Amino acid sequence: MTIRTRITELLGIEHPIVQGGMMWVGRAELAAAVSNAGGLGILTALTQPTPDDLRREIDRCRSMTDKPFGVNLTILPSVTPPPYAEYRKAIIDSGIKIVETAGHKPQEHVEDFKAHGVKVLHKCTAVRHALSAERMGVDAISIDGFECAGHPGEDDIPGLILIPAAADKVKIPMIASGGFGDGRGLAAALALGADGINMGTRFCATVEAPIHEAVKQFIVANDERATRLIFRKFHNTGRVALNSVSQKVVEISNQPDAVFDDIRPLVSGAKGRVALETGDLDAGLIWAGQVQGLIHDIPTCQDLLTRIVSEAETIIRGRLGSLVA
Repeated sequence: MTIRTRITELLGIEHPIVQGGMMWVGRAELAAAVSNAGGLGILTALTQPTPDDLRREIDRCRSMTDKPFGVNLTILPSVTPPPYAEYRKAIIDSGIKIVETAGHKPQEHVEDFKAHGVKVLHKCTAVRHALSAERMGVDAISIDGFECAGHPGEDDIPGLILIPAAADKVKIPMIASGGFGDGRGLAAALALGADGINMGTRFCATVEAPIHEAVKQFIVANDERATRLIFRKFHNTGRVALNSVSQKVVEISNQPDAVFDDIRPLVSGAKGRVALETGDLDAGLIWAGQVQGLIHDIPTCQDLLTRIVSEAETIIRGRLGSLVA
């Protein structure tokens, strides 16, 4: 049995499994490994310090796989924003045909990508945002449930509700994101109306993930309770792994007169990068989702995708089929 969906057809991939575009993690080693295993690997544009560095990373990924892969471009409001238009141009000039967009007001980027024949997947955390992106002309939606690592939005709607709610209204292909890590999740996502799954935290705990072994073991050792929600007070909620830094951020934020500057030194991306690269688990924030509770090993991407698809096929053909009289 091969699982064919609108997402496998749209992206030209073997399995309906997409790797999330994760800051400091979405590098050529991981993206190529996911693509070679039959999924869609994704490079994270802003992990690269300059647009020219992104061009070189795309070339490096191409040297490691001849399968489709994409690039994530996340647009966030900032006092000194990165040169998004230059990163976008680097993506287009490099001949990338699949882009994952996320974040704030992506219309300018979506229009330019579409004008150059790029397929756009847009990450959303609410049905209303998915419908807005669909009207904007994106090719597929990645819908993020409350379980996810990163920014789950402010509505707190878990995937069991959010995925079918979106499937009821969104007409274009849809990827379910947040809480996925095994074949049960893939089968469930398909049953809920999605066309595939997106995994971030699960791919961090793989052989090819370009992060320190201590971080991978940390994810495996954690359970589903070992995350914390930060930035709630500032209406930019983020889900991260439980460590001394995230605990301190929550404690400070809970003080009635707390302002963002009180936590700014703790939450810098540079410190999170140190944690991922050195294995110092208390150097900074480590972004991870509740799916930690379903992660028990550190396989290769090939073994992981083979296992997930096999499990999903067994569930669809076997257990679910046997329940129907």
